[in-house]
This record gives sequence, C-alpha cells and structure tokens, in this order.
Amino acid sequence: MNASANDASLIAGLELGGTKCVAILASGPDRVVARQAVPTTSPEETLNALESLLEGWDFDAVGIASFGPLELDPTQHDYGRITATTKKGWEGTDLLRRIERRFGKPTGFQTDVNGAAIAEARWGAARGLRDHCYITIGTGVGVGVMSGGRPLMGVAHGESGHMRVSRVPGDTFAGCCRFHRDCVEGLVSGPALAERFGCSPADVPDTDDRWCLFVHDLAALLHNLVVTLVPQQIAIGGGVVQDRPFLFPMLRKRLSESLGGYGSLSAWAAGLDRRLIAPGLGAMAGPLGAIAVGHDALNEAA
Repeated sequence: MNASANDASLIAGLELGGTKCVAILASGPDRVVARQAVPTTSPEETLNALESLLEGWDFDAVGIASFGPLELDPTQHDYGRITATTKKGWEGTDLLRRIERRFGKPTGFQTDVNGAAIAEARWGAARGLRDHCYITIGTGVGVGVMSGGRPLMGVAHGESGHMRVSRVPGDTFAGCCRFHRDCVEGLVSGPALAERFGCSPADVPDTDDRWCLFVHDLAALLHNLVVTLVPQQIAIGGGVVQDRPFLFPMLRKRLSESLGGYGSLSAWAAGLDRRLIAPGLGAMAGPLGAIAVGHDALNEAA
C-alpha cells in the first residue's frame, strides 16, 4: 500500500455503494480530474452508466471498491463477483471480469471499506500506521481492517458490520438486516435508524436521546474490534456520522467505559481522542479508496 513511481498515473475509480456509485478520475487527493455519481439501481443500468463515464476518460488502470460481500479469492470460480448481498438484484454480479473485458486495463478489486482503509493509509489520517480500521455507516455498516499494512483476510473478507452485540435493556427494536435482524448493521445503518426513529436520521436533533441507542450499539462493535485487534486507530465515516461530530465524544466516552480500564487496554483508551476519529480524507475516503486500489493493481502489473 506504499506510494510508488506510478502514483502520478491517472486511475479510473469505481466506488459502488448501496445508494449511489461514484466514478472518479484521479491520481490522488491533490489531483482529481473528474468525479460523478450515479444512483445504484439495477446492476445493468448502474454499470452501463458507470462504463459510459469511463469511456470518455484516458486512464492507466481501474480500481473497483464495492459494497459486498465480494469474492476476493482469485482461486475461486466466482472471483470478482458480488456474493450474498443485502442489495436486491446484485447477487452474483460479475464486476471485475466485466470491467477488465470492457477496458483492458490493470484492474484492482476490493471492498469499499478496505479501499477506504487503504486510502487513509496512503493519503489520510492513517499515514504511517500499519494496523488500523475504517468503518462506514450508511446504507449498510462495513469495517475495513488493515493489519501489517495490508487488508486483513481469512477464507473471506471480514463482515464485522454484521456482528451481534448486547442490546440496551428494554430496547425492543427488531433490527432490519434481512440475514441477522439485529446485528450492528440492522441496528445503526441509515435504513435501520429511519425504521427505528420513524423518520429520516437527518430530522433527528443532535440532542435527541435516541442517539444514545446508536452510540451504545456502535460502541459495542468498537469494543469487540479493540479487544480483538487493538488497532492503532479507528476512523468512522459514512453518511450517518459525517455531519454529526457530536457523536465522537459520546462514542469515546462509552467505549472507554466499556473497556473498563482492563490491562494494556487502559493505556490504549487513554489516547481515544487520537485513536477514534473521523477519516482524514472525509467524504472522499470512499472514492479515493477506489483510486488507491487501482494504483495497487497498476503497481502489481508493472
């Protein structure tokens, strides 16, 4: 994930999200030539629109950073595809091979959150760090984990956004994840909050006590990430939190209380003001994630 001589090259990035997709032409945050969003509808309609944008651009490689789950193992028959997604109609969509065939350029493929985590390490708040997390909270909840400077992978990429957590006593909201109901995504994603609050989260004042439910549930996810991974930093982005800075002091306080001063984690928690933060790249972390993934593909092809 380190910079190379190819970092001046122009990359066509595709960030695929549950609500919208972004096509971006850039070499990095200091050189963004073009950027355009299209709504996420059917796979064919959405990908046709993205491909039409790329047709008018001159670039050296493509980076795809997509919502998932994805098959990232090149040895598998469905490598490059979206797998059992919550996004209706997208399961089985062949992203990687389609784009490779269309443009014939080196093409990188990653989850949207891993892409953002790579971009944060390359250009953002995680520069110089080898172990950190990026969380996005929007249409879904995703967690990108960097370990030793690379995205953490097992048999498949992680799905910490679907972690089950303890609930606030008396909280009867059933959750809205179609796979797990009240996993973290089913409790704190944008659609979950709209269902739980009975209105758009944008209409809920910062001082409303209902945000305490959000903080409790998200802090439980953070607790589990910390006691498992002890990352140097956790950045939280996405539409639900990006315009609500008041949530960060609440999350830090709740997380510190949850960790309870245990062992070496007490020293970790003492630095929460610098460890639990908004992404350094802000709302551009996702689109620039696709650019970072494209750079890595170009470097590997060199």
